[in-house]
This record gives sequence, structure tokens and C-alpha cells, in this order.
Amino acid sequence: MKKHLIRLAALLLVASFGAALPARAADAVAKQTFVLVHGATAGGWEWKRTGEFLTADGHTVYRATLTGLGERMHLNSTEVDLQTHINDVVNLILFEDLHNVVLTGHSYGGMVVTGVIDRIPERIRHVVYLDAAVPNDGQSIWDIFGGQNPTGPRFVDGFMQVPWVKPGDKPPHSVKQSIKCFNQPVSYKNPAALALPVTYVAFVPKDKSAEERAQTDTSWQHAVARGWTIRTFPGGHVAQQEDPRGVATLIAESVSDVNQPVPAAAQ
Repeated sequence: MKKHLIRLAALLLVASFGAALPARAADAVAKQTFVLVHGATAGGWEWKRTGEFLTADGHTVYRATLTGLGERMHLNSTEVDLQTHINDVVNLILFEDLHNVVLTGHSYGGMVVTGVIDRIPERIRHVVYLDAAVPNDGQSIWDIFGGQNPTGPRFVDGFMQVPWVKPGDKPPHSVKQSIKCFNQPVSYKNPAALALPVTYVAFVPKDKSAEERAQTDTSWQHAVARGWTIRTFPGGHVAQQEDPRGVATLIAESVSDVNQPVPAAAQ
């Protein structure tokens, strides 16, 4: 009888240990809340496949669409500005009651997420700039690219026009965007925002080198000066559409990045 009890106890221990293995393995992959912010003239649709891969990995994903763009193009107006788009994302986070958010911005979306973290840094866990604009406090996106308001056929009637969108094109597609989004400066001076861990990712096409990009990219240089983690990813400016699985994995892996101390002489 005693032998039977010992054997039963051993079997129960093995069964208990075996049942715990899947749970422990699952716990080892932390599930995150991602808020994805698209670039100029685009919409949340541009991040659909990347979002699907993140969701399949067990994460929670919100694909913001900024006012006047994507499925919200019916709200398009020359009065829409950068602050409008910052409010879009701030309110998404507040009204969905999100915490520990991994906030990502692509291209012009870097301007937007900069303003968001300046407003509500307490809701943010990590920030990822994906081939995105990295402004200093008080800069507009045009300041980053030379400080001149561009002119020409793409910039008329208060909008940046998108010539590759033709009448009758079926959604999803890019749309024109108010010039005020590009010449309005952003605030980036909240001490709590400045202390957040951030990853800067440069999408590097095959015909370019990361070294060349690092020497000429003002946003990359701003990221280095702040001690942010620098990553590169092979692909063009919309690599999330070329390789959504790879970009999803990259974003998830970036959450573990930690800022490097910046020498006092460099500050």
C-alpha cells in the first residue's frame, strides 16, 4: 500500500510539473499593448498586416488613423494640424484606458508620438520610432528637413497633394494632407518623456548603407545624441508593407531596449 502511495505521489508530481511547463513558457513571452501610428497621407490600413502578426503573437494592438486620413478622410481639412493628430492618439490611449503602452510612430508619425509622450508619459512603457522623424523641442518636421516650407505642384491649396492617387482609385490609398501638419512645432520637454526608453529604427534599402544614412539623417543623429537604442531593418521607407512579419517581430523585440547613458559633455 505504501509503495502505491509513493508511486501515486510521484505521478502527480510529474503531471503537475508537466502542466506547469506550457504556462511558464507562455509567461516567458510578455504580452504588450501596441499603439501603431502611421505616417503622412496614409492611415491605420497601412499597418493592418503588421498588426495581425502582433495580434497572432498574443499582443493587443491599436492601429490609430489620424484625422482626415485613411477611413477618416471625410474629416480632411486645411485646419487639421499636428496638434489635432497628437490629440487623436492621446485620446485613443485615454479613452481606451491603456497603460504601459508600446507607442510606435512611422515617418511623420514620429512627430505625433513625440507630442503624445510629452503629454502623457505616465501611460507609455516604450517608444519605437520606425524610420520616423525625431524632432527636438520646438521643431516642425520641415525644420528637420532644412527649415524651408516646400513649394511646387505637391503643395497647393493648403494641402500636400499626393500625385500617385488618381480619381477613382479604390481604398485603401493615401490622401492629401493639410500643410499645417508639417509646419507646426512640437513640444518635447516633459522630464518624464525625456526619460522614457526609446528605440530608433532606420529602414535601410539594399542600395544604401547604414553608415551613409547615419551621417546624413538628422533624426538618427538626434536619437544617438539622446542615448536611444539604434536598430536597422532591411527595406524601403514602407518596410512594414514589404515585410510585415519581420517588422512585427522587430517592434516586439525592441521593447527590451534600454537607453544608454549620455556623456555630460554631449548633453
